[in-house]
Amino acid sequence: MTFSAIIVAAGSGSRAGGNKQWRTVGDKPLIRWSAQSLLAAGANPLVLVLAEGAEQRARDALAGLDGWISVTGGATRADSVKAGLAALSDDRPVLIHDAARPFLKTHTIHALLDALADAEGALPALPVADSLRRGDADNLIGEVVDREGLYRAQTPQAFRPSTILAAYAAWPHADAPTDEASVVQAHGGRVRLVAGEADLFKLTYPEDFAMAERLIPTSERRVTRVGMGYDVHRWVEGDGTWLCGVKVPHTHTLLGHSDADAGLHALTDAILGAIAEGDIGDHFPPSDDRWKGASSDVFLAHAHELVKAKGGQIINVDLTLICEQPKVKPHRAAMRQRIADILELDLGAVSVKATTTEGLGFTGRNEGLAAQAVCSIEMPA
Repeated sequence: MTFSAIIVAAGSGSRAGGNKQWRTVGDKPLIRWSAQSLLAAGANPLVLVLAEGAEQRARDALAGLDGWISVTGGATRADSVKAGLAALSDDRPVLIHDAARPFLKTHTIHALLDALADAEGALPALPVADSLRRGDADNLIGEVVDREGLYRAQTPQAFRPSTILAAYAAWPHADAPTDEASVVQAHGGRVRLVAGEADLFKLTYPEDFAMAERLIPTSERRVTRVGMGYDVHRWVEGDGTWLCGVKVPHTHTLLGHSDADAGLHALTDAILGAIAEGDIGDHFPPSDDRWKGASSDVFLAHAHELVKAKGGQIINVDLTLICEQPKVKPHRAAMRQRIADILELDLGAVSVKATTTEGLGFTGRNEGLAAQAVCSIEMPA
């Protein structure tokens, strides 16, 4: 069955510390979890109901996802839902969902749509399992409340747009309704309960985010990997040398099969090591004439593409050049910017440093230059 969907995300989320729909769970904005689930199940369109001025945040949070549109919400949940409904062009079933319930499963979506075959609405719900007590003003327990037949209502809730709009138009109370099911029920509609999910809970308080992190499906979990790289090249007479993607004026140049950029070579090896893809020689063997004199930008960009192909993301890189000459500091800003451009990183995630060995060893004797690099990469578990 084809369907549309609405995610209500115009609230302030004050009980969770504010703007909870944009906070991350498992390194994804909270709203993206539900959007991905609904779009993957076939929602068309998916309407995001946002606070005024939040469109750019939504574009950033849902980057790479297609099939969604946004509208501005109202002062109450009911106003926001009506704004979402107004964006729909037909009477196919619509699922109305809270942005704060991230772990929506496809089988729940299908169960809700199937339930509309003989009911005007449907919602996922869980039977109350805990013992219930009334309390008094002094926090003393009172009578036992019979939990038989009691359920915890969840979202998404499913209806035909015409059904929910007619029910809203006839809503008899002065107070705004708490959810759409109560509106349809008050209008005489039958709302079917389908099996809910324990992990489809609503993130309401700050501590709920810690719980959500523990419930992230294994397929969505991320780990941080660290890689280290090291490279050395010999000095020979020449007209300047390439370091970290920048041509540095010097009386000597570094000798190598490619452009001998030891900084980018060390960084490329660090990235390849973090993702367990061997080293630079495995991908660009010096026996292959294609790489003779090649720009090391190509090697680093290749390593970056391998990271992305594995679903990873480079978090930061730290590179140290070890040499007596040339002076690195005048060129350090340009080096950082070049690496940031190749790896698509913010400049603040790229560190380039230089040091000497106080005249000791082959670098101290100006026989060559060494480079070492470390990177951290976030990858699927």
